[in-house]
Amino acid sequence: MKDKAKSVGMDDRFLSRGVNEGFSGGEKKRNEILQMAVLEPRLAVLDETDSGLDIDALRTVAEGVNRLRSPERAMIVVTHYQRLLNHIVPDKVHVLAGGRIERSGGKELALELEKRGYEQDGGETVKA
Repeated sequence: MKDKAKSVGMDDRFLSRGVNEGFSGGEKKRNEILQMAVLEPRLAVLDETDSGLDIDALRTVAEGVNRLRSPERAMIVVTHYQRLLNHIVPDKVHVLAGGRIERSGGKELALELEKRGYEQDGGETVKA
């Protein structure tokens, strides 16, 4: 556990606390990555992993996610911002709106969305 905690930038003193007890936002996110490292799921859904993180915490969390990438593990990373995808380069990008996938593509789609926003041709707004 100590090695896995160190790999996600978490002080091993946190291992004696209850789950997320007294953790800052960044520490909670690191703890989520630690749980993923320990449980080794075949599918991980990371919902807005970048929410509330400063740039240093974002890098640390992204490095932890990247270390856990594997052909045996699928990861769905939900984000509204390119800044996370600068550190975790996606294999595929999907735009979800109204419960449906409206657009799909490679990492270039995320870069296009960063430039243009979610405005689609004809002025229709697509929410991610």
